[in-house]
Amino acid sequence: MPACPDSYAPSDPLNSSQGASLVVDPIQTAADVLAEAADVTLLAHVQPDADSLGSALALGIALRRRGASVRVAFATPEEMPDTLAPFDVLGLVVPASAVPATPDVLVVCDAAEPARLGALAGLLDTARVSIMIDHHVSNPGFGDIQVLDPAAEATVVLAHRVLTALGAPLDVDIARCLYAGLVTDTVGFRTAGESAHLLAAELVAAGVEPEPLLRPMLDTHPFTWFAALSRALAGCVLEPEAAGGLGLVHTVLPAFDVASFRAAEIDSVVDTVRTAAEAEVALVLKQVGDRRWSASMRSKGAVDVSRVAARLGGGGHRAAAGFTRDGTVGQVLSDVRSALAVPARPLAS
Repeated sequence: MPACPDSYAPSDPLNSSQGASLVVDPIQTAADVLAEAADVTLLAHVQPDADSLGSALALGIALRRRGASVRVAFATPEEMPDTLAPFDVLGLVVPASAVPATPDVLVVCDAAEPARLGALAGLLDTARVSIMIDHHVSNPGFGDIQVLDPAAEATVVLAHRVLTALGAPLDVDIARCLYAGLVTDTVGFRTAGESAHLLAAELVAAGVEPEPLLRPMLDTHPFTWFAALSRALAGCVLEPEAAGGLGLVHTVLPAFDVASFRAAEIDSVVDTVRTAAEAEVALVLKQVGDRRWSASMRSKGAVDVSRVAARLGGGGHRAAAGFTRDGTVGQVLSDVRSALAVPARPLAS
């Protein structure tokens, strides 16, 4: 895959039945479409995180304040994650069932592939014009207008560029949404470059207060979670020979714990496991079915786990990726070991 694949859109995105034509500047094209749109549906991926939902809400707030009819939705879960609910200051989030079957303008945020939209993926086929905004290197490219840049640290970075091209004022409500996505997708700025830090400074200047914004998201857990975390850490296994001798540490979260706690708690496990000094790669297998596992992978930089996950049907970023796999724990771990043993190579274009 090239660093930033060609992006295509209808020759007149707001009124065209013609074939696709090359979009020279997809960010400006997306902004132009949104500037004229009267009705916009924004989608986050299933189990939305701060980058996906933050991007959708930031764009949605700006568009609503321009007078457009706006809704934000995701296929699952049925309710808004409580750690992200405070960012929906205008009440834009609606149930998936409330999304029109034929959206006028559809904006997809932070979905590496259509399947990440779950039951709402079909809207890409029925929307009059669709805009995809994403930064995953594994994204094959989809939608009429593709704002796709794997060099961007987070999708909120691209959402900010679209908002700038739109001429939307950067108020504190929008800035909070963008900041939440930026912090979480860069693992607390550990993977952030200069541009991300400059954006963070701009968002703080717009009124973001980092500590009270981030505490409920990252540093607040129910007391009952400690026992589950203890079980997960006690079950960690270190395989020093895996990943070409760089090391793999892994553990399992059973279905009971996965169902009993918020996504924020579940996701925090891998960020603790990844701190093992003896392992380059961390893996947490979360049981989501009888023989079905949702995997979260982390790397300290020497291994591109997005490529490892892609070999297993998933995707993500160099330092953080995931996949879903059927089988026993032993079978899935065997698949991971095999994928880690494959020499790094560019993803197929």
